[in-house]
Amino acid sequence: MENVFQSRSKAKPTVYHLRDVIRDRASEGVTFRLRVPALQITQGEKIALIGESGCGKSTLLDMLAFIAQPSQIAAFRFRPEREDDAIDVALMWKKRQMNKLGDLRKRHIGYVMQTGGLLPYLTVRDNMSLSRSVLGLPENDTVQSLARELGIARHLDKLPETLSVGERQRVAIGRALAHEPSIVIADEPTASVDPFAAEKIMSLFIGLAEERNITVVVASHAWRHIKRLGLRRLAHHTHRSNDGRTTETVVNG
Repeated sequence: MENVFQSRSKAKPTVYHLRDVIRDRASEGVTFRLRVPALQITQGEKIALIGESGCGKSTLLDMLAFIAQPSQIAAFRFRPEREDDAIDVALMWKKRQMNKLGDLRKRHIGYVMQTGGLLPYLTVRDNMSLSRSVLGLPENDTVQSLARELGIARHLDKLPETLSVGERQRVAIGRALAHEPSIVIADEPTASVDPFAAEKIMSLFIGLAEERNITVVVASHAWRHIKRLGLRRLAHHTHRSNDGRTTETVVNG
């Protein structure tokens, strides 16, 4: 298993290595299963999982962000930085080391939610600074610089409610990038805006990630503009049992 990481150490290191990972969820007598036979994501890659609502996109993202614990795991390893050893996430879940998983998430992962998830009582500046504050990072011009690149510098001292939906999503992207994470995970980050704005926001997002060599995993229902930005699409298919009581999505990549 370790050879998967060692063999790529001279090239781009493997950030995520998953093998036979399953997440089951049951509700009102119906079971949904997400199954990942094999998934490898290398440092700096830009990955897209495209599909309609309910196909398991958010479930996969939550597992990659250590929010949702898999039901079964053969292997789940994480290597956020080139100089780091691969971390056995499966073992951490088995030992219920939730604090350590939380620390990994806070330091190495930025998360962009579909609705932005901004705190309404904080200014744009303070929302974007939040991830840095949580980690105790020093004050510098990171937030100001990101705001300029995202075209929201004039809004830094405003509350989120005074911004358009598209502007709020730019703030959310800035917050996810502000603590200089290794990975940014984005769940339908442009679903709430029109197609023209969505393409512009996504282009800004991917451009900023490229400049910083950040690994990106994005879920979306729209493939057209995602494809133009050069993201690798994860293969997946969904099927239902004959009795309609079980739905399974299988993701490989």
